[in-house]
Amino acid sequence: MSDFMQRGLDKAHGVTEVEHAVVEGIDISGYWSRMLDQRMTTEFPTEGLDWITSLDGGESLRNCYQCAKCVPVCPIQQVGDYGPWKMFRKAQRGSNFLDDPDLWLCTTCANCLRVCPKEVNMVEIMPAVREQAVLEGAMPDELGEVFANLQKRGNPQGESPRKRAAWAKEAGTEVPIISELGRPVDVLLYVSDYTSYHPRGHDAARAMARVLNTLGVDWAILGREEKSDGDSARLAGEKGLFEMLAEQNIATFSKYEFDKLVVMDPHAYNAFKNFYPALGGEYNVMHYTQFLAPLIDRMEFKASVERRVTFHDPCYLGRHNGEFDAPRKLLEAIPGIELIEMPHYRANGYCCGGGGGGMWLDSLMDEHVSERLSERRVREAVDTGAATLAVCCPYEPSRFEDAVKSTGNEGALDVLDIIELLDRAMHPEA
Repeated sequence: MSDFMQRGLDKAHGVTEVEHAVVEGIDISGYWSRMLDQRMTTEFPTEGLDWITSLDGGESLRNCYQCAKCVPVCPIQQVGDYGPWKMFRKAQRGSNFLDDPDLWLCTTCANCLRVCPKEVNMVEIMPAVREQAVLEGAMPDELGEVFANLQKRGNPQGESPRKRAAWAKEAGTEVPIISELGRPVDVLLYVSDYTSYHPRGHDAARAMARVLNTLGVDWAILGREEKSDGDSARLAGEKGLFEMLAEQNIATFSKYEFDKLVVMDPHAYNAFKNFYPALGGEYNVMHYTQFLAPLIDRMEFKASVERRVTFHDPCYLGRHNGEFDAPRKLLEAIPGIELIEMPHYRANGYCCGGGGGGMWLDSLMDEHVSERLSERRVREAVDTGAATLAVCCPYEPSRFEDAVKSTGNEGALDVLDIIELLDRAMHPEA
């Protein structure tokens, strides 16, 4: 180092007299290195991070040591500018997330948690902060309407409970209602909101009824007594509403005797399996693919379904609850189906965008992403060369069918629930 440079460094650091350690002509004293100055992180306000980590569920945010492994696996980051590490950096700079629209972008898909070495759990952190936002009224308008519908009508669409089982009229087979049977059943089928009320959900419900009856299953539904499981409301920040719905459902379930609670919706599966027990509701709960997979040998297939099919793993069945095999066993058992996997599958599956309240926040999401998660997923499905995108969650048929249209892939890809494919092979005349 020249004397001129050394004097300049000495002056910049307020140094008048310094002993320099020189080895082979190189000054290694290091006093001039910025690495020895006060680090910038100590200059940040801590109020935001302190507040978030004081919340029940927010504690793990402090564990982040900024490796940023979460960012490339976050589905929202792939269509926008987001990621748990980026949220941590905002908290580190003082944000409490309450006035940040990013608070509502997380779909709680848990792919970040899958790769996080410090187990920073955004599936708990985001609902914890959202709960505070809901309490302060600082939430998207769409959620206010949904929460009101859930409270008054027991479903997010605001439909009449009397219409809950209207789909059964066109099932072409008997759909028993447990209150009318007056006896115990082996299977109580929880149909769920979107299967009960959405036209595309009706297709899956009717297919399920036909398959169960053909297999000789002793089953029934609740009909108008069924209400939302409440899990998506909980993840969107309405914990009190979730607990109210859970208590009502538990009271309804307690009126009847059944061995298995079989559900059409992975979100209901997650709620009944992991959150209802703490409120007094413990059940032998199964997703419908888990219930049907062991019954494959009893299925009589009358037609071959000649299709190249790719399968979308629902986040709340796969990554959250570890079930990847049952849906694939059913697909592979259907004559004529060739199963092709997308690049993101099983534990690294992509997200449809409907989880964590995202089903009701598409308009907000559109302001922050280049394309919807469902559109990104449809493009990935089309790239496999498959003709059918198979799903097993009530959120997905309508989401992906809209994405097929918006991406210009009508005619190249259709979207079918696994139970619809099973029904086509078992009942080609239906």
